[in-house]
Amino acid sequence: MEALYERLAEAANGLSTDGAIRLVAQYEPVAGLGAPVAPPTVKLKESDGPGQLFENRWVGGERTRVVLLDQRQSQANRCETALLEAVDLGDVVVPHLALHVTAEGRVLRMTNLDAPHRSRDAYFRDALDESGVKFDETDTGRALRDTGTGDVRAFLESAPSDLVYGLWDSHRKRRVQLKVPRTYTSELVGLDPLSGKRAAGRFDKWNFPGDNVELTADGWRPVEGTGKKGKGKTLKASAVGHGMIPPVEGMGGVTVRAIERNATLAMAGLRALRFGDAPQEYVRAGRALLAALALLGDRLAFAAPAVRLRSGCDLLLVSERIEWVGRGREGVAVTEPLELDTAAQALELFDFARSRAEEAGLVWSKEPVRLRPNTQVQQAIERSFRLEGIGEAEGE
Repeated sequence: MEALYERLAEAANGLSTDGAIRLVAQYEPVAGLGAPVAPPTVKLKESDGPGQLFENRWVGGERTRVVLLDQRQSQANRCETALLEAVDLGDVVVPHLALHVTAEGRVLRMTNLDAPHRSRDAYFRDALDESGVKFDETDTGRALRDTGTGDVRAFLESAPSDLVYGLWDSHRKRRVQLKVPRTYTSELVGLDPLSGKRAAGRFDKWNFPGDNVELTADGWRPVEGTGKKGKGKTLKASAVGHGMIPPVEGMGGVTVRAIERNATLAMAGLRALRFGDAPQEYVRAGRALLAALALLGDRLAFAAPAVRLRSGCDLLLVSERIEWVGRGREGVAVTEPLELDTAAQALELFDFARSRAEEAGLVWSKEPVRLRPNTQVQQAIERSFRLEGIGEAEGE
């Protein structure tokens, strides 16, 4: 493990010919190739309704149409979720922010590993520490708030995953907003997709009589006639979850020739991170630690025999290769296998990198920075829970 760490540290600091680590994996639907899979649906600019993302790419030197099955943002979120689960299980120590909210008798949590804008999210900007001080005015919050691209030590020490998956401090007013591009990227695509269609409807087992209902103080009642929607609170029975809905044609899944995931860890991105006047050994170890964290997140999320992206998109891992990618020769990049197939191996590498960073002066707390919402956010969350019943669906 020491030899692997040393090579990773040299690459992350631009002291070797290794320019990246690349992961290429092939998947197939659990039902086998030819079975349909469900891409994510998104709102497209050219359409008022949902759509799926198709584009043309060069694959193996051939122009190929692909469908995006999981975008970069989503893949990063899966790694962050896997890291947070490992933290909660006590398998790994990763400093993070944790905002706890109490509403409708439940305690909910948001961390920078699952917040929309990571540690720079407005929820953290509007948070208080346990003593009631605004987070941005605490030592940790002020350090993160005032960080510039020339010294990101505050993030390495309090929210290191932000440096791996990228951050943009767009919610705080400042002359120059801090932006750090992600150093780890991954996406999953299907090649040569054929679009399918499906008909969706609803069958009412009890043959609900009538097509319309009228809302009442204690619920609803069936009414005769059609009426006008929105007049006199007369609605279709489907508005209260009853009645027949005839099948309507809509988007279905896609079948593809192959499914491929491509992930990279860019050493140039790690080398671009600056740590102010920190000692050289601290800088070297810090970059290596972030590289190990990126690899750990990937292995925790994707080293399993199968992955579930969403309903209708369960994929079986067929093959995978992990490789060093070095400076090219004669027009071809030099590659070399990297043995890091399991999460256990990645965890061992990460623990080794953490111990080296601590020897170099890095201090990592085993406990998160605990926060709570300010009065305005607390009231808004409570109101949202009352109106939408979120409290019944969410857990800790």
